[in-house]
Amino acid sequence: QVQLVESGGGLVQAGDSLRLSCAVSGLTFSTYGMGWFRQAPGKEREFVARISRGGGNTYYLDSVKGRFAISRDNARNTVYLQMNSLKPEDTAVYYCAAGRTSTGGSVWYGTDYWGQGTQVTVSS
Repeated sequence: QVQLVESGGGLVQAGDSLRLSCAVSGLTFSTYGMGWFRQAPGKEREFVARISRGGGNTYYLDSVKGRFAISRDNARNTVYLQMNSLKPEDTAVYYCAAGRTSTGGSVWYGTDYWGQGTQVTVSS
């Protein structure tokens, strides 16, 4: 019954921007920390960004700091990832995740639910 559905991926050129969306249903959205992960061909899935349950705290992979911004709208049960100044190294399948966190989001205990993923391809 729980569903996380990503959208917004596509093929863009280096320097362009994309905004990914993840629509969540079947759970109490505001009780979960939300995150974005990505997996490039031949590599393990890696953490990209996460946001606390109330949206007050965010955390990022070092290589995307200053370029990506995660946000959430608890009234719409949606989490976003704004990606600016995209680089070819950002090419990956991006996955939305709902997880158990500490109150402020500093600790991600584990992922309970995953979306199906959306492809982001950045050409040079």
